[in-house]
Amino acid sequence: MQSYTIGQAARLLGVSPDTVRRWADGGRVTTHRDEGGRRLIDGRDLAAFSIEVGQSSNSEEEVPYTSVRNAFPGIVTAVKLGDVAAQVEIQAGPHRLVSLLTREAVEELGLEVGMQATARVKSTSVHIDRT
Repeated sequence: MQSYTIGQAARLLGVSPDTVRRWADGGRVTTHRDEGGRRLIDGRDLAAFSIEVGQSSNSEEEVPYTSVRNAFPGIVTAVKLGDVAAQVEIQAGPHRLVSLLTREAVEELGLEVGMQATARVKSTSVHIDRT
């Protein structure tokens, strides 16, 4: 499973690294250290926490979030596979994006909860790029 540094988690959550450190120090998100002593957050833990942060109306900081060419980098929070179709949810800062695509596309991209992905929105379609 992919793990994220404090800086990577901050970018995905749309907050500063200091905010993520405060959340970790306060026990809101679990971290562990790698061999080099860096604090890391497990991808599944970050995915679950990103949903909580996205739903929170009482954010610690007001952080502007902009879409550059309709691209929303974030973290995969849910993957639901059917026989032919699939549903993928991404939390990109305060934005929750849902894409309906083929099961084959999800499998080719290797999408799993906790991994980075970018949702690209064109009209009413959400396209997923693995990052």
